[in-house]
Amino acid sequence: MKIRSAKVIVTCPGRNLVTLKIETDEGVYGIGDATLNGREKSVVSYLEDHVIPTLIGKDPQRIEDIWQYLYRGAYWRRGPVGMTAIAAVDVALWDIKAKLAGMPLYQLLGGKSREKVMVYGHATGLDIDSCLEEVRKHVELGYKAVRVQCGIPGIPTTYGVSKEAGKPYEPADSALPSENVWSTEKYLNHVPELFAAVRKEFGEDLHILHDVHHRLTPIQAARLGKEVEKFHLFWLEDCTPVENQSSYELIRKHTTTPLAIGEIFNSLSDCQELIQNQLIDYIRATITHAGGITNVRRIADFASIFHVKTGFHGATDLSPICMGAALHFDTWVPNFGIQEHMPHTKETDLVFPHAYEFKDGFFTPGDVPGHGVDIDEELAAKYPYKPAYLPVNRLEDGTLWNW
Repeated sequence: MKIRSAKVIVTCPGRNLVTLKIETDEGVYGIGDATLNGREKSVVSYLEDHVIPTLIGKDPQRIEDIWQYLYRGAYWRRGPVGMTAIAAVDVALWDIKAKLAGMPLYQLLGGKSREKVMVYGHATGLDIDSCLEEVRKHVELGYKAVRVQCGIPGIPTTYGVSKEAGKPYEPADSALPSENVWSTEKYLNHVPELFAAVRKEFGEDLHILHDVHHRLTPIQAARLGKEVEKFHLFWLEDCTPVENQSSYELIRKHTTTPLAIGEIFNSLSDCQELIQNQLIDYIRATITHAGGITNVRRIADFASIFHVKTGFHGATDLSPICMGAALHFDTWVPNFGIQEHMPHTKETDLVFPHAYEFKDGFFTPGDVPGHGVDIDEELAAKYPYKPAYLPVNRLEDGTLWNW
């Protein structure tokens, strides 16, 4: 069996999504997610100009060898563009192998470690009261875990909260990045009130998560973690940038609030020190940006030695292909923690028909051969690419800050 062809499909049924489709000379095909939010076309070029020509004629069942070929053979290793391209190839090849075996992907990985996968949803609001209303909607849908974000008095808009109710906080399309204003002081003074309100309204059984989005210095993150300990958060996510992994030592010394990080990671090197020194509790590296199932499995196995659990990124800046692959991985991985879930648009779900299902706060990946997600190419073509950017963040004095 040989790889006969491969092509990239770009579609925008609400968000720009990039798909790699690999087909064998026996007619079996697999698909992988190659979406890099705000930099989609860079991965398209990398795949079309540099990766696809090297795949033709290769044995699609030699997943590890192809992974090493694309990683080591390029010489220029790691980085979000290259690792997203490798991930797309890797997931497509695992899809093919599971289809050839006639089994769902989780069986090929080693079988079930659990019957269902707990996910968390996103509740946001312009203020605390409107956020509580969104939490209530999630609880009524059966969610056992909810990420909470709300507007901050004195700041026009902030991460996770749109300027208008019902609108996305990441613009679907824009000629240039929008600019937000940020105040660390206003945020630190206000956000504990949100957690207090959620606990008062919903009690202790609901898992509460919160994303800081890399906006604090280590000592500020330590202050926040310490102040919110009494609210028993499931995790505090991305509380400080982690180019200096040892900065988490300072945070760890001051708080027992569980820490999660890693949605922008693309290799074990990005988180090795964090994991082996037990400076975090959850690793959020996503299959699409961290080199696919082959590489994320290495990260998860390493993390398990140090009692670190998985908590994969799963926002709508990734396609249903990533969600499908992640749910199969979550079903197998022994050190599973939780899976992020943001519902895709109805248009996206039609473009990417899938076998996974949600019920009472949990997902099951389905039992069809492969990762259970397909693409309707004719429908995808009706949603052409639109230029889109993530926002840019500045402090109140104009200094560029982390968005």
